[in-house]
This record gives sequence, C-alpha cells and structure tokens, in this order.
Amino acid sequence: MTTSLSSFRVGSLYSNEDVYQSLGVGNAGGIRTNTRADGGTQRMIIMTSLPDAKSLVENPYHDRVEGNVLVYTAAGRVGDQTITGQNAKIARQSTELFPIWAFQLQTSRRDRSTGPKRWKFLGLLQHLRSHAETQHDSAGSTRLAFVFELYIYDRFDEVAVDLDAATMATLIGENLVETRIEDADREVELAESRSAQDLPIDAEALEGIRRHLLGQDPKRFETTISDLLVHTGFRNVQVTRYSQDGGIDINARPGDSSWPMTHLLVQVQAKRWMHTVGRREVAELRGSILPHSVGCIVTTSHFSRAAISESTSTGKVPISLVNGHELARLMKSSGVTA
Repeated sequence: MTTSLSSFRVGSLYSNEDVYQSLGVGNAGGIRTNTRADGGTQRMIIMTSLPDAKSLVENPYHDRVEGNVLVYTAAGRVGDQTITGQNAKIARQSTELFPIWAFQLQTSRRDRSTGPKRWKFLGLLQHLRSHAETQHDSAGSTRLAFVFELYIYDRFDEVAVDLDAATMATLIGENLVETRIEDADREVELAESRSAQDLPIDAEALEGIRRHLLGQDPKRFETTISDLLVHTGFRNVQVTRYSQDGGIDINARPGDSSWPMTHLLVQVQAKRWMHTVGRREVAELRGSILPHSVGCIVTTSHFSRAAISESTSTGKVPISLVNGHELARLMKSSGVTA
C-alpha cells in the first residue's frame, strides 16, 4: 500500500500512486484536478511525457520542454479541440492562483524493468499564454488545436503538499523576472487559427512541412534554413559555429536580383520552437547583429503581438519575422525539402 507523501523533490521519480494519493487527484488523465467544496480548483496536476526520437518523427507535437517552458497540447486526440472542461481550467490559474504540478513520464509504461517510479517531478507551473494553431490529429487530419505555454519553477529543492497553494501564490505574486511579460506578449499573432473546414486548400501540406521541421534537431534545422536562403536567391550563405554563434545562426547576402542591396549583410536566427517568440527575443537579436546589417528571426512557431510591434519600432533597426506557416509556404513554393 502506498503511503501519502508530505512533499515532492524536484527532479525525483515517483509512481502514479504517489501522485494521485498524495495530491488528491484522479488516477488517470493528462490533466487532473483537486476541486474544493465551492467548485474552485484547489490544485492541478499535468502529466506529460519525455519525447524520444521516434515520437518526435511520428508526432512532433508531443509535449516538450523548451528551456524553462513546457509546451502542452490540450486534451482531445481527434478533430478540432475546444477550450472546455479541464482544458479551460488551465488558463484560469492567472486569476485563481491555484498551484499546477508537473510530472513527466521518463520510460514507457510497457517497460517493466524500471519499476513503478517513472514520473519525474519537474516543478510548479505558471500559465504564460495559450493559443490556437493548426496541427495534425492522431488520425493524420489537419485540425484546430490549443497549445498552452507554462513556465516551470524548478529552482527549489522540494514542494510541501500542504503549502503548495501559498508557494504558488508567492511565485506568481512576485512576478519573477523570468515571467515578467507584458499583456501584449501574452497575445499570440496567428494567421491560421480557424476551424479545419475553413483552412486554405494547401493547409494540410503546409502543416506537414512544419510538422517535419519540428522533428529535426536544431543543427539540422539551421542547415534547412540555409538551404532555403540559397534556393531563394541569397549568396555567401554560411551557418555559424553551432552553440558559439552569439545569437546569429546564419549569415547571408541578397543575390543579384536584389541589386540595390547586394552588399547588405542579413543575419538570421533560426528557432525550432513550439513556444511563442516574444518581444525579448526580438530585442536581443537586434543587440547581437553587426552594424549596418539587418536581422531576421525564422521560427516554426509564432510571434507575440509585442514581438511584432518591437520588430518595427520607430527609431530602431527593423527585424524581419517569419513564422512557422510562412516558413512552410516558402519551402513549398521554392521546392526545398526538410
């Protein structure tokens, strides 16, 4: 018989029984809640998985951690998703301040050699933003899905179960530097957030390209973007040394067809992200580019409205932004394969 635990250590492994018995939630499902007598949420548990190479190729929308951000797709495997039920509760954290616990499955449930303790405690989560986007569902059809971006607080040793609400309220109330984002940076600028039946005729092909790009490793993704630059007329295209690029991944110059700008240096940052590119990333790239050059961020994800505003701020060097669907369309029209 499993004994209820009084606290959970960040980075330690636990069984499913440890989680649901100690935290008072159900024993199944990706989103589990403990509900108060008044109907409010006392705490929420998000159960996610550690992606492996196979799952990233077959389904790159597998939930994943990017830095300190957990990108989590809402519940619903087939057809358009809706923000109802458990999905709707996640976004309410910003007003209700309830704690969200994150556990990540480290090994397959079919692997009996590891024993029952296969869930790693990642830490407490703060909801940053959520948005709709097109994805492929489990049947391979294009559909409207909802994605949550959640900041992971993992810079403490453990969380006491009976103090989780106070701990979460303190973290949110302090509005730590990592999560101090303006309202416009919480709003995602999307061109494709429509129901599946209203999408353009080539939406499924474009989503297939974006899906494949998300399955690439970061270094391969940079090479793909450099190939795209070459195929669209740029010259002197060079990928910088990986991990020692100072924020610049690719340098290129316009080709002869852009004759008034042939000597201009274009410095590109390639972000194979699922989570949103915000204002800070745009400002940081502007600070990294060389004098008399222009910058561009190419991503498989989206840009916040604050990022778009920052990219064209008066009196500052403009930064060109290319989101995931624009990237897929460029690749399709130029014939470049991922």
